[in-house]
Amino acid sequence: MPIPQTGHPAPDFQLKDQNGNDVKLSRLRGKNVVLYFYPKDDTPGCTREACDFRDEHSALEAAGAVVLGVSPDDTKSHQKFATKFSLTFPLLADTERQVCDAYGVWGEKSLYGRKFLGVTRATFLIDTEGKVARVWPKVKVDGHVKEILQSLKGGASGETEAGGKAPAKKAAAKSAAKKVVAKKAAPAGKAVTKKAAVKKPAVKKAASKKTAARR
Repeated sequence: MPIPQTGHPAPDFQLKDQNGNDVKLSRLRGKNVVLYFYPKDDTPGCTREACDFRDEHSALEAAGAVVLGVSPDDTKSHQKFATKFSLTFPLLADTERQVCDAYGVWGEKSLYGRKFLGVTRATFLIDTEGKVARVWPKVKVDGHVKEILQSLKGGASGETEAGGKAPAKKAAAKSAAKKVVAKKAAPAGKAVTKKAAVKKPAVKKAASKKTAARR
């Protein structure tokens, strides 16, 4: 399945978390949902990512977001992982990989020249109406959670605000600078024109005097 695109409805699902509780996406309507997919419990990259979410969990909640982690590990593995690192958010067991497939993150991967099937590290920000607000299709762990927080603080237009308005401001600044240069250049041009206009009559007067002298 292809990755759901921004503005499209997020595929609904129901999975069990590390405590055996059912978590259904559509029941979280009205809240922002940070749905992140990771390959495997208690591995280096996945542990760093989970701990980053744990450390910023209060800030994410304050921004109106619910964090959900998803991997193909079972609930027992999730519980062990969550307990070991004091994770404070649900880890969902997608043992049949149906949700991973629905979000386009399950497929062929390559590591050190070896190909295998697995989960691509990806995150989806789902808005209060259940639509995909932003997608991080290939996550780099370092700084990722901070970036999510910035998007949440910017609201639905966070991505545009971060990536689109800054260049517009630069363009406006350049335009303003050009106008200033143009204004400064304009008086200079007029001065030259006036000087030229003054010189021409002077030549005519001189010529008139010579003519009078000859007469």
